[in-house]
Amino acid sequence: MTVLLLIFSVIAGVFLGKHFGKKEKLAKNLLILSAGFLITICLNEVFPQVYNSELSSSNLGIFVIAGVLLQMILEALTKGFEHGHFHHHSDHNILPVALMVGLFVHAFIEGIPLANEEHALSPYLLGIVFHNIPISFILGAFLFNRKEGSKTPSYPSLLIVALFALASPLGMLLGNYFNPDLQPYFLAIVGGIFLHISSVIIFESNKNHNIDWIKIGLVIVGVSLALMMHLFHDHSQMGHYH
Repeated sequence: MTVLLLIFSVIAGVFLGKHFGKKEKLAKNLLILSAGFLITICLNEVFPQVYNSELSSSNLGIFVIAGVLLQMILEALTKGFEHGHFHHHSDHNILPVALMVGLFVHAFIEGIPLANEEHALSPYLLGIVFHNIPISFILGAFLFNRKEGSKTPSYPSLLIVALFALASPLGMLLGNYFNPDLQPYFLAIVGGIFLHISSVIIFESNKNHNIDWIKIGLVIVGVSLALMMHLFHDHSQMGHYH
């Protein structure tokens, strides 16, 4: 079920992007909503698991920082797709190979901690799913709406979508071969990635620094959804991976 959810979230996002990709406002709103959800999952689910684990140590903060820095490096490849910056790029200044590598590594690393998730619909999993949809929306809009006269998707575009859809499941598969004791370290890295992406989306400056009430409302909705999930989720196994 986990694998199906991960793949479906990408396919659904790409489908929406292909058909509604010209609606930039919709893409932005989906990103803002998911950012509120993601940062709440990060602070209420991921970080408590990291610091309440049996192996918790002062060194785990280094891995959180490593996740932030890793995401900054990946964004040099994706050119800010995770933040909705697809409309600033033409076919000449972003390489599909670089985009594919950046998105694949990003999703692959997020999938590794799923190997030790005991609940089918854990907040961590749903955080990834919720995050995948707007990114896939932007990806679908970029890949399938660049050439107005072409109605048939190109094979490179389909390959990028397929690799992105399979990245997290492949990371989850690899995670089964790691010692469960390493779970806090992988979660710390992913926590840094989540924190960077969500904070950039939420705190990006508005035009003329005016208050954007719609943006604030969307963040509140995303936060509320994640808090509801947090309240109803069983946290009795938090910090135990054996």
